[in-house]
Amino acid sequence: MTNELVKNAAGRMVPVEINGKPAVPFMGVGKYHPQGNRYAPRIPSNMDYPADGNKLVPSLKEALIRAGLRDGMTISTHHHFREGDLVANMVFDCASELGIKNLCWFPSASFSCHAYLLKYLDDGTISHIEGSMNGPLGRYCSEGKMRKTAVLRSHGGRYQAIQDGDVKIDIAVIGAGCADAFGNANGVNGPSASGLLGFAVADAQYANQVIVVTDNLVPFPCIPWQIQGNYVDFTVKVDRVGIPEKIVSGTTEVTRSPDRLLIAEMTAQFCDVTGIIHDGFSFQAGAGGTALSVGNFFADIMRKKGIKARFARGGSNKYLVQMLEENLVEYILDGQTFDLEGVRSIRDNPRHVMTSPFTSYNYHSKGNFAGMVDVVILGATEVDLNFNANVVSHSDGYLLHGIGGWQNCLFGKTVILPVPLFRDRIPVIRDEVTTLCGPGELIDVIITERGIAINPLRTDLLEKVRGSGLPVKTLRQLKEEAEAICGIPQKPLFTDKIVAAIKWVDGTVIDVVKQVKSEK
Repeated sequence: MTNELVKNAAGRMVPVEINGKPAVPFMGVGKYHPQGNRYAPRIPSNMDYPADGNKLVPSLKEALIRAGLRDGMTISTHHHFREGDLVANMVFDCASELGIKNLCWFPSASFSCHAYLLKYLDDGTISHIEGSMNGPLGRYCSEGKMRKTAVLRSHGGRYQAIQDGDVKIDIAVIGAGCADAFGNANGVNGPSASGLLGFAVADAQYANQVIVVTDNLVPFPCIPWQIQGNYVDFTVKVDRVGIPEKIVSGTTEVTRSPDRLLIAEMTAQFCDVTGIIHDGFSFQAGAGGTALSVGNFFADIMRKKGIKARFARGGSNKYLVQMLEENLVEYILDGQTFDLEGVRSIRDNPRHVMTSPFTSYNYHSKGNFAGMVDVVILGATEVDLNFNANVVSHSDGYLLHGIGGWQNCLFGKTVILPVPLFRDRIPVIRDEVTTLCGPGELIDVIITERGIAINPLRTDLLEKVRGSGLPVKTLRQLKEEAEAICGIPQKPLFTDKIVAAIKWVDGTVIDVVKQVKSEK
């Protein structure tokens, strides 16, 4: 493997080869055009599958054996079960029992519940992870313990990588709240209902072998079928695929922090003053406490003005569902379900629509939904003076979050990052972000409790807030205010070892994460 590094268009030194495969350095936003055709898995034949449609096998281990599990394969799972996921851990228990080694795990995301898999990273069952890592797995990677280089992609970037053949899935294991013996599956019914299964769509379409695992087997047909059985090789019935009370876990309550509420209110005021909130507009906000509060303030403004949004993008929750049912929003275009009200709504309301990373985010497609959204509300761990942002590592250098749909959402018409000026007395605004995840040219507004910074490229927004009374400042002014309170933080120390690569939405390498230097 070559150790050659080159400077990419963002000024970051990145490898031209990752885990023995060529890598293309980031060329700039909209500069890289892919060549060739989409990847295609092998052609199956109907004669190799049961005529009666019954693809049931006795156990997950048996399904993996029949799927040809062997050393060095790439195994994919999805994360709709969130902290309640049991399937990924089961898969690697089986692999370990079979003595399989050197597997690449390709999840759509991981959670703290997957710290269980650290023992399989230690013993070589799993060689590395190509997928967003949270908590203990990210820390493990940052400490240089992973055998190969991790690769982090956005949700859309993951679909792009599968479609383009950058990642070839040998076996996809798709957990489902409900399925039939043929393999039709959904996430809206059953005791382990997780809502939609959009993150598993690419896995079903492109993997060489597909296994559906459920704890709620129903007679054919399983309706609705979010995953079509025509893609599925084997179906497995287990006692439990997910822990219901943890499937809907996460930050799905509005913030109670006075500072965060102030940031949320200021964000809504900014959108009102600038005319972003208008009849028929569209928006996307995450499931964090501040973002949820922004949505509530949006709703208040819309009620007062007697207007409604054409659609809302993103993960669904009880607050967004309430807006849909109050007719403040005409449609929810949902990518992930965050609570039981979201599950109920997507099951019962035809205006609550399932999407996948292909429809929403895939950059190598004939257009996607991202650029149609009027305003996108996102978070960040760090922002720098050039409006570049980081979402995967903290200022101590540790890799502790995934990218999710964050990079893809940067193509919205106006991108706003409501962030606190500092966290745990560490300023959020830096001279240079520790890890570059999104170029500043795509980030329009930074809103903190002490002021609003507008990207100088957005002269239209600067003009609209003139005389509004909103506390508009420069990023440098905000940075100096934070440092006056907290002091100037020390930069983290790294070794030369690259432990992870950050892919941009087009599959190019925008930055790397290096091993954190031990304090010992």
